[in-house]
Amino acid sequence: MEDPHPVSMSRRREFLALAGAALALPAAHADNSAAKPVTLSTAPVALPKQWSRAPSIPLWPGDPPGAAGFAIHPVSENASPVFVHNVAKPDLRVFRPARPNGLAVVVVPGGSYEFVSIANEGLEVAQKLTGYGLTVCVLTYRLPGEGWADRSSVPLQDAQRAMRIVRSRATQLAIDANRVSVLGFSAGGHLAATLATQHSEHSYERIDAVDQLDARPWAAGLIYPVVTLEKPWTHVISRGHLLGEDPSDADVARRSPDQHVDSATPPVCLVHAFDDRAVPVENSLRLMSAMRAAGRSVEAHLLQEGGHAFGTGRPGSPSEHWPALYASWLARIT
Repeated sequence: MEDPHPVSMSRRREFLALAGAALALPAAHADNSAAKPVTLSTAPVALPKQWSRAPSIPLWPGDPPGAAGFAIHPVSENASPVFVHNVAKPDLRVFRPARPNGLAVVVVPGGSYEFVSIANEGLEVAQKLTGYGLTVCVLTYRLPGEGWADRSSVPLQDAQRAMRIVRSRATQLAIDANRVSVLGFSAGGHLAATLATQHSEHSYERIDAVDQLDARPWAAGLIYPVVTLEKPWTHVISRGHLLGEDPSDADVARRSPDQHVDSATPPVCLVHAFDDRAVPVENSLRLMSAMRAAGRSVEAHLLQEGGHAFGTGRPGSPSEHWPALYASWLARIT
């Protein structure tokens, strides 16, 4: 097996620290095995080969909704290509397991709604989860601050469309259309939680037969997610990019998933570290409480340590166990 391309979380940590707290993360761990991607202190200068080679499925047959306002935003010349900006054409990258179990998961990387972190919360997650028999579709979604109309609905439009696209290709992907889940990280966790709680929202006009399919995920995995946009518990950078400056109380409530849990919310699995200084653990605690109050199924793994943006987990730390726990959870709820 070809060694995975090295990726880095260092720039993500620096970016998240702008929210007002240092992340105090342990040193990166290098591993030369093919099973676990190498983590280095510098970000790659090119997209990982495994990402570029993966089949891509465009979400929209033409321009996405609200395209008239989209504008390319300048990006630092030192920006790593694994932090994707200026998403004009959102898509899904498909990673298929050697021994499929019929389950599929739409993976939603984080990035504070400023970029999409396709490496540590996309490619590496796909590499890990395909080992458990899951068919993985990594979503590169549009970023709300890049000029799109109805900015706070733009990511949800893509997430809803992604669920429908995957279901529409169930035969081609050899999956059960009724067993398509979502798994999100950080701001991607916010998007996954929004999809889980507001899957039936009419966020865009139907464009083809795909849009007749259900957008409700069968289950939702949320890894260090942003689930409230209320201060002081929200991640202020994610909130700003999604809602803009000085949003109304109604706008904040509309996009706080913990306020929208109901009888149609699918089972949820939460993973969060108590020492996460970017997205406080109270986010997961609030969603867990809302799920229990609504009588919905919820599992939570709250870690003593781990910080933020640990992706598939750091070897030797509690966070390394979550992929196995998540795969086991999915198998139990079938």
